[in-house]
Amino acid sequence: MVIGAGSVGTTYIYALLSTGLAAEIALIDIDRKRVEGEIMDLSHGLPFIPPVIIRPGDYADCADANLIVVTAGAKQASSQSRTELIQKNADIIRTITDEISKTDSDAVLVMVTNPVDALTQLALKELNWPSRRVIGSGTVLDSARFRYMLSRHCSIDARNVHAYILGEHGDSEVAAWSMAHIAGAPIHQYCAICRRCDWKKHHRKIAEQVRDSAYHIIDYKGSTYYGIGLSLVRISGAVLRNEHSVLTVSTLLKGQYDIDDICLSLPCVIGEQGVEQVITSPLSAGEHAALKRSAEAIRTVWGSLRG
Repeated sequence: MVIGAGSVGTTYIYALLSTGLAAEIALIDIDRKRVEGEIMDLSHGLPFIPPVIIRPGDYADCADANLIVVTAGAKQASSQSRTELIQKNADIIRTITDEISKTDSDAVLVMVTNPVDALTQLALKELNWPSRRVIGSGTVLDSARFRYMLSRHCSIDARNVHAYILGEHGDSEVAAWSMAHIAGAPIHQYCAICRRCDWKKHHRKIAEQVRDSAYHIIDYKGSTYYGIGLSLVRISGAVLRNEHSVLTVSTLLKGQYDIDDICLSLPCVIGEQGVEQVITSPLSAGEHAALKRSAEAIRTVWGSLRG
């Protein structure tokens, strides 16, 4: 089930189709004509992909859905931070969760709408589901951007770079350099081996490029959707195939790193029931402090919600 027929929701469906992960995909949006048009366009490609049913949906379909992905919401403007979106999008999410609540669904819900951490917590509060089943797309895309930037810098296939962005999907996100490695070697050791450069001279610039990527893309082309669409396919695969994959989704913390009762991103084991485990690897003192500041930034946004 996909709720929201905008560029993110439809790009996600397009990317999902070729994987064979889903037997049936239902799409909901308040603009019914948009839904019909998107489904017609997507359906014309069905002869080229594994069999799948794509159809307009309604909230009753949530009752037997395995996965609900919420992309509905207002777009982020080029001069606007993710947190400035919150009140308008919070009202949209309350409407959506109210409809889902009527269906007695046992699906995993993935929140994508920004600001994703606060809205993941809002969805969890409104639905009153177990926290493992309500997750945000979090920093899965940010971590992919981090891996890409490091791969380009080190001339290594991005699939062989392991690195994580923690905390907020936003300006206070934390690049966990102490957890970054290539071929089992911590990034600082790998760079000493390859001797192409001193990574410490570049790590701040790389982290800033990761953090500001969305702003640049929005400024250049109006919105981001390809990267997040593929990120959502990765999360979907972890849930639908019960992969036990490690992904930096946004989840409700319960004392990890001395942070409690706020949703933010840490490496989590993801399976068919959502979050199976939150992984707390050792962080440097500076990273730990930055993560706590990130949590407080999210808590401020969360506290600003009305109603």
